[in-house]
Order: sequence, then C-alpha cells, then structure tokens
Amino acid sequence: MSPYDVAISGLNGGPVTFGEKATLIVNVASRCGLTPQYAALEQLHEQFKSQGFSVIGVPCNQFAGQEPGSAEEISTFCSTTYGVTFPLTEKVDVNGPDRHPLFDVLTATPDSEGEAGDVKWNFEKFLVGADGRVAARFRPMVTPDSPEVVSAIESVLGESTS
Repeated sequence: MSPYDVAISGLNGGPVTFGEKATLIVNVASRCGLTPQYAALEQLHEQFKSQGFSVIGVPCNQFAGQEPGSAEEISTFCSTTYGVTFPLTEKVDVNGPDRHPLFDVLTATPDSEGEAGDVKWNFEKFLVGADGRVAARFRPMVTPDSPEVVSAIESVLGESTS
C-alpha cells in the first residue's frame, strides 16, 4: 500500500490530496526545540514545488505535549512565525494504538541505519516519490536542508522526470 492511498484531512477540514508529486511528509510540533526546522521545510517547499514537490506537515502532540494547540492556533503559528505555505493535516497520533493509518504505512520504512518502526520524535521525515513509494526516512535530527535530504529529493524528482 502507498501512503498516497491513505486518506487524511487537512488542518482546517477537507481532504489533503497528495496528487502525483514527490512529497516530504513530516510530523511537526510548535513547541519543540526542533520547531525552527519549519523554516527549512518551507524553503524546500518553495525551492522544489515547481518541479512537482510538496512538503506536508502532520501535527502531532505525542511527544512531551509539544503540539497542544487547536487547528486555528497551529495554522496561525505556522504562517505568522515561519511563513509556512505548505499543507498541514489534522493533528494525529503517529505511534501507538491510535496511530493514523498513514503512519502505519510510513513507519514500515527503515531509516539509513536500517531501523523501521515507531517515530522517535517530532520532525521525523518521510520522502515519498510521485509513484507513491517511500524513498527515504530521515530521523528528527537530520535537518530538512541537510545534503542527504536535498540529494534524496533531487533524486526522486529526477526519477519522476525520466
């Protein structure tokens, strides 16, 4: 099953559509030490969107209660603090018995160390190609603008144009 086969609602209602583009799906939080990664995520979104790429943020409050806000509070924080224009989904669980089905699919993918399974913390990243295949998984401390993330995005985008 592809992550693109799983329905998820947007932060302010309505479905999030993945379409046929490469996507970096990231569980996000507004009160985390890693929250400044929003700036680099927005930069990636802007840099590659004309090539068929999008970032999608998935708010989650499972890690030390670092995303306690309502949909409106999350949306306002992201747009005013970091200028976020990429789509945000409804707030979901990424681990445990109430894990959203999207993360059932995503967490089956191993990271660069070969470890699959639960999301470790906020800002874990999953790169999905236009074909719906999970191409890479990056743990929270790997920044969105790191060479390995940018290279993986460029590689997936190159595959979709060839």
